[in-house]
Amino acid sequence: MKTATFYLIAEQSPQSTLEGFYDYVHFLCRHFSGQGAKLYLHCLDKQQAESVAEYFWQIDSQNFLAHNLVGEGPKNGTPVEIGYHGVKPSWNRQLIINLADQDSTFANAFAQVVDFVPCEEKAKQLARERYKIYRQAGYQLQTIEIEHL
Repeated sequence: MKTATFYLIAEQSPQSTLEGFYDYVHFLCRHFSGQGAKLYLHCLDKQQAESVAEYFWQIDSQNFLAHNLVGEGPKNGTPVEIGYHGVKPSWNRQLIINLADQDSTFANAFAQVVDFVPCEEKAKQLARERYKIYRQAGYQLQTIEIEHL
C-alpha cells in the first residue's frame, strides 16, 4: 500500500528555522536509510538542493550520511539522492521526502512519500493541496506532529 506522511511543523519549534528543518530532514534520512530504504530528497530548485547537500556535508562524522546530487556520486547511488524540479531521480528509490512546495506530480513513482506542513499560512495551504493530490492518487495518509529532538 502506498503511504504519504505529513509532518506538522509547529510555530516556535526548532524545525521552524531553516537549520532546524534541515536537521530534522537529516534525522528522517538517517532513520529511513537505517531501515534499508533508498531515499530521494526533492527540492524546489538547484539552489535548495545544493544547500541541503552542503548542510549534510557539515554534519559531524558520527552522524554523517552518504548522499549525492542527482547525476553525481557512485553508479548505484548513495542512500540519499538529492534533486529538484526538472531532474529525475535514480530508478532505485523507494521513498521520497518532498522539500518543495509545488504539487507532487512524481508521487505515483514512489511507494512512500514524506511531506511537511509548515507553520506559515500560505505554505499550509500548499501542503493541503498536496495532501489532496496524494489522497486522489490512492495513498494512505497520516499526519504526525514533530516531536522536539
